[in-house]
Amino acid sequence: MRAVILAGGTGSRLKPFTFTIPKPLVPIGEMPIVEILIRQLAGQGFKRITVSVGHLAQLIRAVCGDGSQWGVELDYVEEEKPLGTAGCLSLVGDLDDDPILVVNGDTLTDLDFGAAVRNHPLEAGISICTNRREVAIDFGVVDVADDGLLLGYREKPTLDYLVSMGVYVMSSWVITDHIPAGERLDMPDLIGSLMAAGYPVRTHDAEAYWLDLGRIDDLERGDAVFRSERGRFLPD
Repeated sequence: MRAVILAGGTGSRLKPFTFTIPKPLVPIGEMPIVEILIRQLAGQGFKRITVSVGHLAQLIRAVCGDGSQWGVELDYVEEEKPLGTAGCLSLVGDLDDDPILVVNGDTLTDLDFGAAVRNHPLEAGISICTNRREVAIDFGVVDVADDGLLLGYREKPTLDYLVSMGVYVMSSWVITDHIPAGERLDMPDLIGSLMAAGYPVRTHDAEAYWLDLGRIDDLERGDAVFRSERGRFLPD
């Protein structure tokens, strides 16, 4: 199995940390975020990992090397200009017919990545790994008709959503046929264009811990969880 880690962002929400180090090298516990992901992927049977780099790319290359220390083949693609979360995939070469896992480089999760790949049907363009989230609204929410008539009133409701984990399984034909080379393209736009063209897009809903580490408070929370439950993320 093959995976792509998206590690090219500037990490603007994590400044001042990311002035001097790229976001994927920000440590969780004693370990860079990207190393946790590489170790997880290696342990789940992924043999080749491509890291898409941009901001401070040379530091990521220096830390991760060729992947031999984790028993995987590690290579890199580098964006000369920001290409977005999907556009950078046009740089990934040596594709075969097997699906590819794509994961944001600021993700802390215990998701079974291998199961997500195995459950992806090749006729589907993309499978979006999803996580259930509840959002508490601290206000009374009113539903109003166009003429101003009140339709309903809900006091401080809790809304329930399935949200994208920033983890995708992608059929290789999507990359070769639907991502223009050298053009900026973000994942929601790619998904929307596939659906508009009639291609199936699926979800993979798994019971898994997941945290986007893009903000300082989430980084602190992830650090505490990883330190206290390391075996959950990196089992021996």
